[in-house]
Amino acid sequence: MINTTWLRTFCTLVEVGHFTRTAERLYMTQSGVSQHINKLEAQLDIALLIRQGKQFSLTDAGARLYAEAQGILLSLSNLEQRIGEDPAYEGVVRLMSPGSVGLKLYPHLLALQQQYPKLVIDYRFAPNADVERALTYHEVDIGFMTDTSAIETISGTAIANEALLLVTPVSVNEPSWGALMELGFIDHPDGAHHAGMLLSANYPEFQHSNDFEKRGFSNQIGLILEPVSRGLGFTVLPEHAVEAFQKPHLIKSHRLTTPVSKTLYLATRRDYALPNRMQTVVNEMQKWL
Repeated sequence: MINTTWLRTFCTLVEVGHFTRTAERLYMTQSGVSQHINKLEAQLDIALLIRQGKQFSLTDAGARLYAEAQGILLSLSNLEQRIGEDPAYEGVVRLMSPGSVGLKLYPHLLALQQQYPKLVIDYRFAPNADVERALTYHEVDIGFMTDTSAIETISGTAIANEALLLVTPVSVNEPSWGALMELGFIDHPDGAHHAGMLLSANYPEFQHSNDFEKRGFSNQIGLILEPVSRGLGFTVLPEHAVEAFQKPHLIKSHRLTTPVSKTLYLATRRDYALPNRMQTVVNEMQKWL
């Protein structure tokens, strides 16, 4: 492979036409310039210059090399510049979060992308364990989790709290224990966990979500409230998921006497300094949460 330092010296010499002035331009000695040319000729095993005292002219090989090298050196220079750039509103940002916070953030992120079309949002919905795995294997750049990670290579910073809400059909005004028992539970992947957090703090009768007859299950965050809206049962969901439901007139969310919230953590790899575009997205999301 051609040494690019020697190649740059050769091209500068051709452009300047003089060894001494080439040395001055490159902040080298004249003997250093000569050494670079000699090493380049030795590497290519061909003469590049016809030396005539202090003057020189190019051999056919030297002329061909110069013609090719100009584009190569320009491309390398542009590459160095592009690698060094760190634009705040350009490039791909890969995110992953549980469904509720995703429902809150994704529309805002799309609006941000509309404002800055060179910013590309790649958003995945997933539970905490999948967020951890994706960060560990460099499949995403930014994660949101509802618990701190036990993996030492992942750091988590608390950035927001999200209330848990008891959600019933719109016909239920007072969610008494008897009313909940009669309705039955609409389960989801975090159903038992969320119910345990909120209902145990507000109903002394509560022991487990299995206390209730299971009236349905959905693992799609946007559909969990559909059976609730049809009067088929109640559930417990984070506030952002409730706010995103498209038929709010058919459900009723209840803020109980003892409020319960879950903490949202911003998760990133400890060894990874976020580029400007990702920091831009983080800063904007903190305003929305």
